[in-house]
Amino acid sequence: MAARIEHLVTSGTFALDGGVWDVDNNVWIVGDDEEAVVVDAAHDAQAILAALGGRTLRAIVCTHAHNDHIDAAPELAEATGAPVLLHPDDLPLWKLTHPDRAPDGELADGQTLSVAGTRLEVVHTPGHAPGAVCLYAPELGTVFTGDTLFAGGPGATGRSFSHFPTIVDSIRDRLLTLPPGTVVRTGHGDATTIGAESPHLDEWIKRGH
Repeated sequence: MAARIEHLVTSGTFALDGGVWDVDNNVWIVGDDEEAVVVDAAHDAQAILAALGGRTLRAIVCTHAHNDHIDAAPELAEATGAPVLLHPDDLPLWKLTHPDRAPDGELADGQTLSVAGTRLEVVHTPGHAPGAVCLYAPELGTVFTGDTLFAGGPGATGRSFSHFPTIVDSIRDRLLTLPPGTVVRTGHGDATTIGAESPHLDEWIKRGH
């Protein structure tokens, strides 16, 4: 049986460049009744632990290191023994939130993680953050995009460590090449599909989202 996808929304704050904003984050759990991987341990480690329900946690995958996506990662790792995995290009951002606790392992483009017999392929998609990654699960017909691609356009690029032309290149070259029916499960808000977003690339570029 293929792994299933579970969805949890947690609430907290996003802080960068001297500003603080209230946010709701999507936490994704991929696995079966025995084991799981968490994508983005946001805000509330206890809520994530409750959703895991005693399953073995194989990894805590960080799509990027903005504080709202990683603030609960060390507590969740301590409670479960699971490693926190991050692309090394996002270490400067990570250290803003967790200066005294490094990630446990690195994510690299093309790397494959496995949980419950299902592959999660790491796709490096810089732009929103230098070390931003997406996780493509071909057997599940889905891609976890963090804050790289949302329903309606690219993630924000108006703050430190971000770059609009880079995120457009990442989306065009790495995500819009996936099958059109691929479900896009985002870091905030509603899901979409690759096919729904593909026609709007030129519009995003003109808009300078």
